[in-house]
Amino acid sequence: MRRGPEKKNTEGRLGPQRSAAYGWFVGKSYTVSARLLAHYRRTARDLPWRRTHDPYKVLVSEVMLQQTQASRVTPAFDRFVRRFPTLKALAAAPLGAVLREWSGLGYNRRARDLHRIARMSPRGVPEAVAELDALPGIGAYTAGAIACFAFGRRVPFADVNIKRVLGRVYLGRVATEREAVAIDAREMPTRSVDLWHHALMDLGATICKPAPRCDACPLNADCHFARGHAGPAATALRGAAGGSLGRGARQREAQRSAAGRHQDQALRPAAFKDTDRRVRGAIVRALVETERGMTVRALQKKIGDGRVGRLVKTLTADGLVESAGRRVRLPS
Repeated sequence: MRRGPEKKNTEGRLGPQRSAAYGWFVGKSYTVSARLLAHYRRTARDLPWRRTHDPYKVLVSEVMLQQTQASRVTPAFDRFVRRFPTLKALAAAPLGAVLREWSGLGYNRRARDLHRIARMSPRGVPEAVAELDALPGIGAYTAGAIACFAFGRRVPFADVNIKRVLGRVYLGRVATEREAVAIDAREMPTRSVDLWHHALMDLGATICKPAPRCDACPLNADCHFARGHAGPAATALRGAAGGSLGRGARQREAQRSAAGRHQDQALRPAAFKDTDRRVRGAIVRALVETERGMTVRALQKKIGDGRVGRLVKTLTADGLVESAGRRVRLPS
């Protein structure tokens, strides 16, 4: 069904797609979904992929957002869809051209997988979650997000922000993916499910952060974390109710926080400058700058890392570079 033109919300800010839906579907109630969506109408981030339901553009945005912050994705997304405005245009382009447009986002396998999806989907982006999940580089979360945002499917899914918001509200802690998906399936409204998920993501990205601002959260009155697990708003909320958190609760929260810090330090990965991923990215960036390609020796001199020769071989095996005589170049 063709959708009408997008409108600005009542505050004059450019809202997300179908912002008028708030007036139709969200009444004055005290449900979590109603308060969350009302907050979203006032504060929604203006992101270009939220202004469309085009399955191709939703696919591009979700792949870009897999491991990259929205602030970095926004200019890259606009540039990419100008260069490749349709799935057909992307399929017709050589992978080297796709990698050049992708340059700066990192994790170049995502560009390769997106290109493969375009070439294996001549009829367009599939609508069924199972078919989406079977595509290269698309997992359960991304499949659910595409089905929801492009096709309006009522599909539960959870990224890191959704796990944090739903877990804290209903469990008093960050949820596992399985727990968050189960809560999402139970709590999401029957309509405007795209707006519901965007609202959860925005709340997790702006207020319900790892160090949350519970006093500013529209859900703090019902949030198990804020009311019972020593969140930043817990003292004020309990004081308003005529009570306070016990000393034992404060001690347990402090112990959990300390344990989490020690675990984070123990699991902290190697510095990015020391990783193979940095060198692989440097190789691809060097090749983006030249159509003719470079020899391995020239790449090694330019990048200044002894792993270049070995990593050129892995990039070749991954289909991200190719050999042309003695030179290495982006795929033609």
